[in-house]
Amino acid sequence: MELKRSVLRLRRISAKQMDIFYRMSRGEIHLIPQPMLPFYRDIYDHLIRVTDLAENYRDLISGALEAYLSVVSNRMNEIMKVLTIFSAIMLPLTFIAGLYGMNFDNLPELHWAYSYFVVLGLMVIVAVGMLFMFWKRGWIGAASTRKKHP
Repeated sequence: MELKRSVLRLRRISAKQMDIFYRMSRGEIHLIPQPMLPFYRDIYDHLIRVTDLAENYRDLISGALEAYLSVVSNRMNEIMKVLTIFSAIMLPLTFIAGLYGMNFDNLPELHWAYSYFVVLGLMVIVAVGMLFMFWKRGWIGAASTRKKHP
């Protein structure tokens, strides 16, 4: 950003100087002798080049900044995707654990000897099923590294 500000400052200053040297090179200022006008035209040409270069550098810096911000945004999107997948898997497991963690006596499966293992098995099946679904859609694992062609 500091480099961009410097280039913009250079362009602003050179644009103002260009106007003055243009008037000087055309002989509008009578204090400048006629034989010196070609030198002022030369300075004016150099200022035009400096202004064009400053404009080109400004475009290059803007493009580099946009590319950097795009990379940062893509990295953040990947992190958000991982967090979303983790949350989506944990949500139904939390619901099941919360439902069976209540102190109700009239849930029929609470008095069954294998209900603990059935609930744990259900939670594993839900988690594995969601992981498989996400993998199949290409959101995680080896499928997400493949290039998807339209």
